[in-house]
Amino acid sequence: MDLAVIIGVVIAFGAIFASVFMEGGSPVVIFLLPPLLLVFGGTIGAAIAGGTMQDAKGLGGLLKKAFTAKITPPDEAVATLVSLAERARKEGLLALEDAVKDVNDPFLKQGLGLAIDGTDPDEVRGILESQVDAKRAVDKAGAKIFGDMGGYSPTIGIIGTVFGLIHVLENLSKPAELGHLIAAAFIATLWGVMSANVLFLPLAARLKRISDLEIGHMEVVIEGVAAIQAGANPRVVAQRLSSLLPPKPPEAAKKAA
Repeated sequence: MDLAVIIGVVIAFGAIFASVFMEGGSPVVIFLLPPLLLVFGGTIGAAIAGGTMQDAKGLGGLLKKAFTAKITPPDEAVATLVSLAERARKEGLLALEDAVKDVNDPFLKQGLGLAIDGTDPDEVRGILESQVDAKRAVDKAGAKIFGDMGGYSPTIGIIGTVFGLIHVLENLSKPAELGHLIAAAFIATLWGVMSANVLFLPLAARLKRISDLEIGHMEVVIEGVAAIQAGANPRVVAQRLSSLLPPKPPEAAKKAA
C-alpha cells in the first residue's frame, strides 16, 4: 500500500484547518450537515448522471484502488524476467513450465503461458498489447469520474451558497441573525472548492498515475516475454528492459550502482 494519497490529503486538510484555527476561527463551524449533503451528494449524483451505470457500480472500487493500490517496483519485474531468460536459454523454453507456477503477476503468467504453448510471437504480442489498450481505456474512464467531480463540486457549492443567501434575504427583518446566516451560506462554496482541489482532483490524478505505472509494468513484461521467446541473451534482456524504466534520481542511481 502506497501512503502518498493518505499523507497528502491529511497534510492538505490539516493545513487548511490549522490556518482557520490560527486566525481565531473554529474548524467545527464548517461541519454543517446541509452544505455537506448538498455538495457531496450533488457531486456524486452529477458524476453518475454523466456516466453509465457500470461506471457508477465501479465507483467504490476506484476509491479503494486510489487509497490502497499496491505499486510494484518495475525493478522487480526486470529481475524476474532476466532470471527466466537465463533459465530458458540454458534449459529451453519448455523448462519454464514449472517456474510459471511461482509467478505472482497474472499478466506475466499469461504471457509466459502463451509463449510456452508455442504461440506465434506476433500473436503473443498482439494479445498482450490488446489487454494494455483495454486497461488504458478502463483506467481513463475511472479517472475521468473523479475529474468530473472536481469540476462539478465548486459549482454545486455555489448553488448551495445561493440558496443560503435566499434564506438570508428572507430574514432581513432579523438583523441579529444575518451575520450567522451569511457565514453559513458560504460554507457550501467552501466545501465545493475544497473538496474539488483537495480530494476529487488529486484522486483523479492519483488514478492516472497508478494507471501509467501499471501500464509501464505491463509494457516491460511484453518486451521481456518477447525477448525470452526469441532466446535472447539474458544480459541483452536486462539492458533492453532497463532502458524502458524511468530514470532513477541521482542518489538512488548511485546507491544501486
